[in-house]
Amino acid sequence: MKTMRKGSLFQLVLPSNWKNVTIEHILKEEWQAPKKLIHSMRMNKDIKVNGDYFPWDKPLTPGDTLEMELFKKTDYDVPPAYGDLQVLYEDDHLIAVNKPAGMDTHPNGPQDTETLANLIAFHFQAKGESCRVMHIHRLDRDTSGAVIFAKHPLAKAILDRLLIERQVKRTYLALVHGRLKQKKGTISEPIGRDRHHNTRKRVSPSGQKAVTHYKVLEFRENMTLVEVVLDTGRTHQIRVHMSHVGHPLAGDTLYGGKPVFKRQALHAARITFPHPLTGERIVCEAECVDDIGLNS
Repeated sequence: MKTMRKGSLFQLVLPSNWKNVTIEHILKEEWQAPKKLIHSMRMNKDIKVNGDYFPWDKPLTPGDTLEMELFKKTDYDVPPAYGDLQVLYEDDHLIAVNKPAGMDTHPNGPQDTETLANLIAFHFQAKGESCRVMHIHRLDRDTSGAVIFAKHPLAKAILDRLLIERQVKRTYLALVHGRLKQKKGTISEPIGRDRHHNTRKRVSPSGQKAVTHYKVLEFRENMTLVEVVLDTGRTHQIRVHMSHVGHPLAGDTLYGGKPVFKRQALHAARITFPHPLTGERIVCEAECVDDIGLNS
C-alpha cells in the first residue's frame, strides 16, 4: 500500500484489491473507526479524493489518491521535558519507545512532569511536530520495556481496537523465585482489588478475567527466567499471577518477592502489532538496560 505525508495531509493510493470501495467503507470496514470520529471527519470535510471533495458513498477506483486531514496541529497535552528516550519505531502515525524503570508512563496530575509522555512531547517538539501525546497502553512505574503512543486520533482509535482484539502482542521477560515444575503453562485466575491494601491486587472470584501464559527459558540456582505472554492486560497481572502460584517476581516486595533488586524483575521485551493504517506487521524489540538478571 503506497502512502505518504504531505503537510497536514495523509495520502493513500488505493491498492488494486480495494475495488468498488467507498470512503465510508474504508473508514467503517477496513479501519473500523468509531462513529464519533467518522462523523467529525465528515462534518469537517477532512477527506478528499484526487484533490477534490468526493461523495462518501460513491465507489472509488484503484489508483485513486485518498487525502485525509490527519496531521492537524494540536498541543502536546503534557509539558515537554528533556530526557533520554530510546525510540524503537516511529512514523507519522505512531511511536514505540523503551520505557525505563522508575518512570510513570503518563502524568497522574499536573505536578507530574517527568513521565514518559513528557519525554515524548519533547521529542515531538524537537522534530517540529505538533500532536497530542496519546498512550495506547501502560507499564507499571518499575516495569521497563516497549510502549506504544499514537500521534493522531484515527491511529489511536484503531490501535485501541487492536489492543482490545488482542492483535497487539506483548512479550515479557520475568525472573521469578523458585524453580517452576512445568516448562510452560497458563494461569487463568480473575484479578480484583485487595480490600486490605490500597495499591495491591489479588486473585479474586469476583475480579476481572485474567489469563497469563508462561514458558521457562532458563533455571538460575533458586530462580527461573520465564517468557510471559498476556491474553488480558490487568493491572499488576504478571506480578499477581506468579505470586499466586508461589513464584513471585524477584525484587517485587509488594507481592512477596525478596529485595534482591531495586525493582521487580519484569521487562516488556517485545511488542508486535499490525500498523493501524497499512496493516503492515510491526515488530519492536526492547533491550533491558539495567541489571536485573533478565539478559541471557
